[in-house]
Amino acid sequence: MMAVTGWLESLRNAEKTALLQDGRRKVHYLFPDGKEMAEEYDEKTKELLVRKWRVKSALGALGQWQIEVGEPAPHGAGNLGPELIKESNANPIFMRKDTKVCFQWRIRNLPYPKDVYSVSVDRKERCVIIRTTNKKYYKKFSVPDLDRHQLPLDDSLLSFAYANCTLIISYQKPKEVLAAEAELQEMLKKGWPLLIQALQKLDHRALLAPVMPSPE
Repeated sequence: MMAVTGWLESLRNAEKTALLQDGRRKVHYLFPDGKEMAEEYDEKTKELLVRKWRVKSALGALGQWQIEVGEPAPHGAGNLGPELIKESNANPIFMRKDTKVCFQWRIRNLPYPKDVYSVSVDRKERCVIIRTTNKKYYKKFSVPDLDRHQLPLDDSLLSFAYANCTLIISYQKPKEVLAAEAELQEMLKKGWPLLIQALQKLDHRALLAPVMPSPE
């Protein structure tokens, strides 16, 4: 549990701010090394909807947000004409959308039958690999949560389904991850009354209030 405890400790030590808006609980973390992480949770179900990261360049400039969980941002859609936008939308779209018990990835716009796909774990490279027997699609991706908790990848926790031109890959969350997520929610819950009190006094659209002080 050392690695799991280490990740939770880094979250405790981060400077945290939060906002309740449009049915979403939004939490921003600023880590001592300058990295930023932003998360959004469904206020009712507590499910994670968005997680994204931002780091500074060597010159100190803020980079673009990199999405780990949630819908991918459109790439340059504002500069494309309707024909090009329509064409790009036919390409495979890869995104991650977790459930409470699984890490889950979806690849839309894959028209091939289910029996051409194979999904496996590469323990050495610490990634999941998608292949097709017709060699029309190939992708490998990491599971950052397992890297942060320093947990091994396990083939027995991996499964996939296919429907409506969408490949859905699920990886059952290990018990260590479930425990860490529950502890994080409890940690945020304890600090949330500070935000709720402030929301009753201020316009929530202009508020980004501290959830809780960072430990000294």
